[in-house]
Amino acid sequence: MDKYDVIVVGAGHAGIEAALASARMGAKTLIFVIKIETIGRMSCNPSMGGPAKGHLAREIDALGGEIGRAADLTGIQFRMLNKKKGPAVWAPRSQNDRTLYSIQMHETLESQTGLEIKESIIDEILLSKDRKKVTGVKSNLGEKYFAPKVILANGTFLRGKVHVGKVNYSSGRAGEPAAEKLSDSLIKAGLHLERFKTGTPPRIDLRTVNYSKVDEQPGDENPQGFSFYRDIKLNNTVSCYLTFTNRKTHEIIKSNLNKSSLYGGYISGVGPRYCPSIEDKVVKFSKKERHQVFIEPEGKNTFEGYVNGVSNSLPPDVQKKMIATIPGLEKAAIIRYGYAIEYDYIVPDEIKATMETKKIKGLYLTGQINGTSGYEEAAAQGISAGINAVLSLDKKDPVYFDRSESYLGVLIDDLVTKGTNEPYRLFTSRAEYRLHLRQDNADERMMPTGYKLGLVEDTRWQKFKKMKEVHNREMEFLKRTTCKISKDLKEPTKYINLLKRPEISFDDLTKYGYKIPDDVTEDIKNRLSLEVKYEGYLKRQLAEIENFEKLEHTNIPENIDYMKIESIAYEAREKLNKIQPTSLGQASRISGVNHTDISSLMIYLKKNKLLKKG
Repeated sequence: MDKYDVIVVGAGHAGIEAALASARMGAKTLIFVIKIETIGRMSCNPSMGGPAKGHLAREIDALGGEIGRAADLTGIQFRMLNKKKGPAVWAPRSQNDRTLYSIQMHETLESQTGLEIKESIIDEILLSKDRKKVTGVKSNLGEKYFAPKVILANGTFLRGKVHVGKVNYSSGRAGEPAAEKLSDSLIKAGLHLERFKTGTPPRIDLRTVNYSKVDEQPGDENPQGFSFYRDIKLNNTVSCYLTFTNRKTHEIIKSNLNKSSLYGGYISGVGPRYCPSIEDKVVKFSKKERHQVFIEPEGKNTFEGYVNGVSNSLPPDVQKKMIATIPGLEKAAIIRYGYAIEYDYIVPDEIKATMETKKIKGLYLTGQINGTSGYEEAAAQGISAGINAVLSLDKKDPVYFDRSESYLGVLIDDLVTKGTNEPYRLFTSRAEYRLHLRQDNADERMMPTGYKLGLVEDTRWQKFKKMKEVHNREMEFLKRTTCKISKDLKEPTKYINLLKRPEISFDDLTKYGYKIPDDVTEDIKNRLSLEVKYEGYLKRQLAEIENFEKLEHTNIPENIDYMKIESIAYEAREKLNKIQPTSLGQASRISGVNHTDISSLMIYLKKNKLLKKG
C-alpha cells in the first residue's frame, strides 16, 4: 500500500510550494504532475512580480518558499516598478527564461529529501466511510495512494477546455491533457464548483520585429530581485519593448467579434476583469484609442517573444491581421497562437483560512482551484496549505496570516471572507496597511515565522539577524548623534532630523560628518531612510494595526449556529453561518455584516462566555 503523510496534486507554482513546505517540515510527501516536463511551467507570461505580486513573491521567499530564489536564478531582466511613486507601491519585477525556470523547479523538487514525484492523472479523491475525511487519491490507471492530508493544486486543468475562435478542445493547457474526472469526484464530495476563463496572447519570432518602431525598456542599472540573503548575482541580459494597438487594430477586432470564442458564445466561464482579453478591452473601453503592448523575450536561447497585452480567443487568420496592425509588428511571424482556457474552480467560501476545506477534513485547496489568478497568488496559497497540513498532522496549532502583517494574509482573508466572482488578482490597493507591508521589509515581517517552522535555513537566518543588528545600531546612532555645523546648517541637529528632510539622502549625511560603516549595505541605507522619512505615517499606521489586532485576535469558537442569534440581522446570520469566521475581525469584513451585527455578536459571545483572546 502506497502511504504518505501529505499528497499534493499538481506541480505548478501552488503545488511546488505546498510540496516543498511539507517535505521541509518533515512530512513524507508525494507530488503528482500530469507531465514531468511541465513542472513549474510559466503558463502565461515568463515574468515574476509587479505591484503586490512582487511583494508577495518576497514574502514567500522570506517564509522559506522557492519562488523568489527560482526567479532570481533564471531572471534575464530586473526592474523596480513604480519608483516615481511612494515606497508602499515600489515593486520588483523580473523577466525570466521560461525553460530555465521550469528546469530549476524540477531540480529543486528532485533534490528535496522526503519528496517523491510521480507522473499521473488523478481522477478521484478517496474519502472515509462517513465521507467527512480525505484518505487519499486514485489515478486514471486505477492506482490508489493514501494520506491523511491531500492538497489539490490543479490550476486550469479541472475539465479544462482551450478555445481558439470556434474551435475548442479538452486541454489543461495548450498541448497538455485536462483532468476530466476529478471534478465529478469533488462534486460528489459536496463541493461547489463553478467555471472561470482566462487566456494568453500569441507568441512571435523576435527576429521579425521592427525595433525602430518600438520603445526599448532595459533593466535597472542596479538590479534587485526577490530572494533575501542568497548572494545570487542578478543579470540583465535582455530588454523588453513597448508598442501600442491603434484604431486599425480595434476595427479588425470589432468586425470579428462574432468569431471570438468569448463573444461568439462558446465560453460560459467568467474572465478576469483586471487582466482582460483584447476583445474585452476594445468593447468595454471603446473610447480608448490605444492599449499598451509589451514584447517580452521568452528566454536567452530562443527567439520566441510573448506579446503581452493582446490575450485573445480569435481565430488564427484574425490574430495575424490584428498583430500586423501594431507598430513594429507589421511583419511579425506568429509562432504560437493565443487562446482562451475555461476551467472549473471551487468557490472559495468552501475553505478555511488554513486552506483546508470546511466539509472534508484533511483536504486542502490551493491556487487557481480557489478562483485566483497569477503565479504569486498560487504560490502563496501553496506554502500556506503545505505549512498548515503538516501542523495539523503534528497536532499543532495552525498558522494564520492576518492582513495587517502580510499581502499573503490579505489574499487569503479576501478569498475566505469575500469570495470572488471573477479570477482574483492581488493589488496594493487591497491592503489597508500597505506602507507597513512594503516589499523591502518582507524579511522582517515573515522570516521569524519561516525560521520557527524550520523552512528558513540557519545561514540565511544568521544573515538576517546581522542585518537587524547593524540596522538597529545605526538607527540609534542617528537618533543620539549631533551632526557638524556647515554653511547650510546653522545650528546643531541630530542626524535623524537631518535625514527627515526630503532633499537629504542617506549618503548626503557624509557631508555633515557621518562616516558610513563598511557593514552598512545599500539595503540597510534604504530601510533607514524610509523608516526615518515616513516615521509619522508609519506610527499612525502601526496604531491602526494595533486597533485592528484587538478584533483580529478575539477568537470565535467553531460551529456556532448564528441563525439562533436573533439580535443579528437575518442576512448577516446567513453569511456568518456560511463563512464560520474564526475571529471578530474576520466577521466584520464579511459582506452583508455591519457594525450593529458585530456588536450583537459580541454581546452574545460575552453573555455565553464564548469570547476569548487569541
